[in-house]
Amino acid sequence: MVLANDNDHDLENLAEKEQKLPLEIEEKRRKGALRTGYTTGTTATAATKGALYALISGKPADYVTVSLPKGRTASLKIAWTRREFDGRVTCAAIKDGGDDPDATHGAEICSTVSFGERPNEINIDGGKGVGRVTKPGLGLEIGSAAINPIPMKMLEQAVREVAKDQLKSQGIKVIISVPNGEEIAKKTDNPRLGILGGISILGTTGIVLPYSTASFAASIRQGLDVATAMGADTVLLTTGGRSEDFAKSLYNLPDHCFIQMGDFAGYSIRQCANRTMLKRAIIAGFIGKLTKMAMGIKQTHVAGSHVDMEFMAGLAVECRAPPNVIEEIRSANTARHVSELIKQNKIMNYYDHVCKRVYEQMNEHAKTQLRIEVILFEFDGTVIGRYPKDTNNI
Repeated sequence: MVLANDNDHDLENLAEKEQKLPLEIEEKRRKGALRTGYTTGTTATAATKGALYALISGKPADYVTVSLPKGRTASLKIAWTRREFDGRVTCAAIKDGGDDPDATHGAEICSTVSFGERPNEINIDGGKGVGRVTKPGLGLEIGSAAINPIPMKMLEQAVREVAKDQLKSQGIKVIISVPNGEEIAKKTDNPRLGILGGISILGTTGIVLPYSTASFAASIRQGLDVATAMGADTVLLTTGGRSEDFAKSLYNLPDHCFIQMGDFAGYSIRQCANRTMLKRAIIAGFIGKLTKMAMGIKQTHVAGSHVDMEFMAGLAVECRAPPNVIEEIRSANTARHVSELIKQNKIMNYYDHVCKRVYEQMNEHAKTQLRIEVILFEFDGTVIGRYPKDTNNI
C-alpha cells in the first residue's frame, strides 16, 4: 500500500490523495460505484495458472479462473506466455487495482513454472522484483520471499487444481517475479518493514476494495508488529511523510520505530496500548490534524471531521489572548489560518495547549497504559508545541 505525504494545510495522507482524484472517480465514489480490483496475490495466481496450462498442454490460455478465499472465483486475462529454452514456461498478468490508487496498479506480475523431481512437491519462491524479508514481525521467515500466507495458499491450490495428475509422478516449481518490482517497492512501506528488493505478494480476500480503511489499518498493525519484534519499546506516530521527516531529525530511533498513522490516531494509540512491550508513543504532526485530535476526534479524515473554530478560540481564551484576536479566530477559515493569527499576535503557549489536549485525549484512549508525548511542527519543521514540556529527545 502507498502512504501519501502530508504536503499542505490539513490535506495529509490518504485524505490529500483523495482530494486530488479525477472528477470521474469522485463521481463514482459519490454514487458508490467505484470499481474493485485484484490483489497481487490473485494476479500472481492467475499468471501461475496460465503458465501451468501452457506447461502441461503446450497451449497458451487467454483467460484463467482463479479460486479466491471464501469460495469466490475471478476470471483474469493472461497478458503473454513464453516458453523458455529449458522447458520452463512464463506467463504474465497485469495487476488491476480497480479504482484504488495503489502503487502496484498496472504492474506486470510474472510466474515461471517447471517440473521438479520429487513427486507431489510444490516449491514456490520469489524471483526478481519480489522482496525478501530481513526483519521479524511479519509472520514470514527471515530470508524468505515476501509472499504472504494467503497468497501462498492460493498459489498452492492453483498448482493442485491444474497439475493434480502430474504431481503424482513429479514436483512443480513456481517462481513469482515482478520486472519493475524493485522500483515500485520504493513507493511502498516495504523498505521500512525490512522487505528489500521488491514488492510483496499480498491479499487476504483476493479483492482490492477502493479506499479501504482496512488496508491502512493493516499497515499500521504490521508496522507495530515489526517494531516490537525488533525489540522497540518506543514508536513515533506521524500523520504523514513530511512530519515523519521532521521527526527523524529530532529523534535518534531506528527506521522501524516510525509509523505513519495517517488519519487513524485513535486506532494507532489503541494498537500501541495493546502491545505490552511498547512503553512510549510519540505523536508528531501539524496544526490541523493535531487540533482534531485535541477535540477528541479519533479518525481525522478531512472529509469526515472539521476543525471547530470555537474550540480553537477557547484555547486562545485559556492563553489570555485579546478579545479581538479571539473573535478573529472564531471566524478563521482553517486551522492554519488560526496558526497565522497566533503567530502574528504573539499569543504565548497556544501550541503547547493544543499538544496538552491531544495528550489528554490520547492518554484516555490508551487507558493510561502508555507514556504519550506530543509534538507540533510548524510547516518548516520547527517545533512550536510540545507536551509534556520536560521530555527529552532520544
